[in-house]
Amino acid sequence: MFKNYLKIAWRNLLKNKGYSAINIGGLALGMAVTLIIGLWVNDELSYNDYFSKKDRISQVFQSQTFNGNTSTGPAIPRPLEMGLRNGYMDNFKHLVMSSWNNPLYLNYKEKSLSKTGNFMQEEAPELLDLKILKGEKNGLRKINSIMLSESVANALFGDEDPIGKVVKANSQYDMEVTAIYEDIPMNNSFHDLEFIMPWEKYLTVFEWIKNAEDQWGNNSFQMFVELADNTTTDQVTASIKDVKKNLNKETAEFNPQLFLFPMKDWYLRDSFENGKQVGGRIKYVWLFGIIGAFVLLLACINFMNLSTARSEKRAKEVGIRKSIGSHRNQLIYQFLSESFLVVLFAFGIALFIVLLSLDGFNDLARKEITFPWSNSFFWLISFLFVLFTSLLAGSYPALYLSSFKPVDVLKGTMTTGKYAGLPRKILVVLQFTVSVAFIIGTVIVMQQINYAKNRPVGYDKEGLIQIPTMSQDFQGKYDLMRREFLESGAAIEMSASSSPTTQIWSNRSGFNWEGKPDGFQEDLAWTEVTPEYAKSLNLKILDGRDFSREFATDSSAILINESAVKHMGLTDPVGKYLRDDDTEDPNPPLKIIGVVQDMIASSPYEPVKQGIYAYDKEGNVSFYNLRLNPDNSASENITTIEGVFQSHFPDIPFQYDFVDAEYGEKFAAEERIGTLSAIFTALAILISCLGLFGLTSFVAEQRQKEIGVRKVLGASVFNVWNMLSKDFLKLVAISCFIAVPISYYVMNGWLQDYPYRVILEWWIFVLAVIGALAITILTVSFQAIKAANSNPIKSLRME
Repeated sequence: MFKNYLKIAWRNLLKNKGYSAINIGGLALGMAVTLIIGLWVNDELSYNDYFSKKDRISQVFQSQTFNGNTSTGPAIPRPLEMGLRNGYMDNFKHLVMSSWNNPLYLNYKEKSLSKTGNFMQEEAPELLDLKILKGEKNGLRKINSIMLSESVANALFGDEDPIGKVVKANSQYDMEVTAIYEDIPMNNSFHDLEFIMPWEKYLTVFEWIKNAEDQWGNNSFQMFVELADNTTTDQVTASIKDVKKNLNKETAEFNPQLFLFPMKDWYLRDSFENGKQVGGRIKYVWLFGIIGAFVLLLACINFMNLSTARSEKRAKEVGIRKSIGSHRNQLIYQFLSESFLVVLFAFGIALFIVLLSLDGFNDLARKEITFPWSNSFFWLISFLFVLFTSLLAGSYPALYLSSFKPVDVLKGTMTTGKYAGLPRKILVVLQFTVSVAFIIGTVIVMQQINYAKNRPVGYDKEGLIQIPTMSQDFQGKYDLMRREFLESGAAIEMSASSSPTTQIWSNRSGFNWEGKPDGFQEDLAWTEVTPEYAKSLNLKILDGRDFSREFATDSSAILINESAVKHMGLTDPVGKYLRDDDTEDPNPPLKIIGVVQDMIASSPYEPVKQGIYAYDKEGNVSFYNLRLNPDNSASENITTIEGVFQSHFPDIPFQYDFVDAEYGEKFAAEERIGTLSAIFTALAILISCLGLFGLTSFVAEQRQKEIGVRKVLGASVFNVWNMLSKDFLKLVAISCFIAVPISYYVMNGWLQDYPYRVILEWWIFVLAVIGALAITILTVSFQAIKAANSNPIKSLRME
């Protein structure tokens, strides 16, 4: 019986090739989009699944309150380690202190690489359950040991056995390779952990870290934990919540609240607002999940519309089958089998589309998604997906067509009724409501991105590069390198700074100044710079003067930005002094000599943070900032700079970043979302137009005799076009009326996540409505004009 159903279904597909192509093509596009989105959503939801202890691993976070505003983050003070070890270790199986990601130069013989890794305590490999390929899992026991990822080991040693070999790190210290671990995949929080070095080494290499042993106010470290078997995240959080406040009264004024942030939330739910978890990237998972569902729904609506619209063509077939004894359920199975066959064909084409587009999608989404050929669960889900889509697309046509009465059909007295076309109209309205909402949403996302992009940056980022100087080899060589870079003609100015231009690496508080309100808790970004910093960035001095090497007193001088003036409540800041009362042996007061224009150093969607630029006295800068010579090409300048660099640092790989490219990375996540939304919106509109095209062609075919009569009686092409088009335009207008308020509500809520955001303008919605109507007119006009220009004799002579 089922075989017979499939035969009839196949014949119907071949008999109506045009409608079959529209049905299959629309479904294939919808299913391809849904499949790609499904793979993306699965990749997002499986983030950190590589770690077998994902459900038991957490990071220690803290919330602190400054002047009523609570900020939350993973930065913790070093003394907290002993505070937890001494009184709370029953809650933990492992506790691991860690640095932030550190870029280091690794040298072996003639090879020199710049890689990123962490200094971590001995239990780190066990906590992360790293897959050890060579060597020992407990590879951090010795202070001079290093564990390398497989790719780094291959790059450094090639075919040599790396275990026991000595690698020089930052041209300073020799490290023995004790283990090689499997590269951590892309969709994991530690995917850039290319090496691990012992925490004890970290303490000996950097003096300030060693001194931070009892500095509760120095939040410069990370801590990862694995929970004990008999505890939960909430239980441990409740236990340690006030540990910092209880152990150190000096920081109690900021009301520090500790809590465990579980690994399962690190990626998707990492946003906090006033101390409360408020979501994060999970909103995009929901967004694209909904988009995928709606795109598939649009494709299914096409199938329903075309199948029910062509019901009169199948009416006699239904009448005859019923008259010779077919039951309604048999007819339902027949039409569902046709639906299944269409969906099966569409699924095959969809798989082909996915395979062709997956590489491009990965590049766009910055993913490494592979097609799960060998995953039986995927194929089970795919089968259920095909079955579900078949039922969704075929259920209404099956129930509708099987309900025809054989007597009425065979007598030719069957009428469709006044409201017979109402379901089709409702489905068309639903299709274009979704499409118009997608258009509005995409326009607003792109407008928000451009709004932030066009925000004044505060400095000239064009033609500015930064070179990392993390090695001790750079110590004391700033003046020499500046002189040589300038003399080479490739740079017209150079400075150095303790933070990259596009980030804030350090924050400080504990300052006092004249007029400071009682109880005021300042929070200031801190960057140490050389005197040429403002000049190299073209950073405007608004009040006072810049640093100068001619004034010896400038070693205790500072520049502050506009936001700092407002934050600190200063009316005439130049000449005022700041005293750092947090240190046991206070340095000389810091004199404000100038106010610089606000520059965006963190998120372009956030207000500029109040900041201090201090004169670098120690030479412990982390970046060279070079303003390229505009009279030469960028490539020529870079080649010259590289030559100068390598002449002084032959064992260090030359690295640089264009600041404008680094700044552009701040928009990368939103731009990817915007681009993907635009693509999916275009596909949704295409699918809707396919359905509209099919319906228009059917209506034109159905009314060809009426069109012939009208033309014989003198109707113009415009009259016929208007007759065929106006009903569809009315439906799309209704769609716009529904979509506009829904889109406004949703997108206004989305924009609330951005303090610096675009204002929703009326023209966005008008533009979307005009666009939808224009698309409808173009789609309908092709068939309408074709029908209007047809020869009326051909349609009337059959009578």
